[in-house]
Amino acid sequence: MKNKNGKSSEDLLKQIEEMGDDHVMSSIETPMREGAFDLSDEEKIAIIQGHFEKIMHTLGLDLTDDSLSGTPKRVAKLYVKELFKGLKPENKPSLSTFQNKYEYSEMLVEKNITLYSNCEHHFLPIVGKAHVAYIPNGNVIGLSKINRIVDYYSRRPQVQERLALQILDEMKSALNTEDVAVYIDAEHMCVSSRGVSDQSSSTVTVEYSGKFKEEETKREFLTYVNDKLK
Repeated sequence: MKNKNGKSSEDLLKQIEEMGDDHVMSSIETPMREGAFDLSDEEKIAIIQGHFEKIMHTLGLDLTDDSLSGTPKRVAKLYVKELFKGLKPENKPSLSTFQNKYEYSEMLVEKNITLYSNCEHHFLPIVGKAHVAYIPNGNVIGLSKINRIVDYYSRRPQVQERLALQILDEMKSALNTEDVAVYIDAEHMCVSSRGVSDQSSSTVTVEYSGKFKEEETKREFLTYVNDKLK
């Protein structure tokens, strides 16, 4: 049996062993199978519930216990309705913009946006902060919309590098400008709770576009992010 890239099951197993715990981004787009949106939320919840019951049973847990009996349904709803709701195009926030009537032309930075995501390699939490900036062109966007963009792309199995790029591209598209920057600083539970179990490290990913690739603009943005005075 081969996957969509023509790799056999044996090739895939070899690749998984070679990758080990390394995080690899295969594409800027979240990998989705054909027919990904054919099922309703209720159908997805029912299927995931059944699978999770089997996982719990395999682990040796007693599903007749009052504390555990509702867990498969709770986990299924959590996956579909909350943790991975960003997989559904219908949940994408409306990104209406407004004419820049005040002719504001300086950098605008939305800092410390709380970010909750999940690593697509181990399905463990990624928790951190995103800082998003842009330089207005003809339009501006409501501040809460920036938070919603971050949340939408976070609520799916992710790789942090892809997440930064997806937020950047969405901001560029919504505002019709290249002048956007995204800075993400997050902790990965797949690092802190397993493997090397390093509980003090965090991962930083930064993406620049347009004027933010210029050293002076980049330095100004990082100054705001790091709360330092020149």
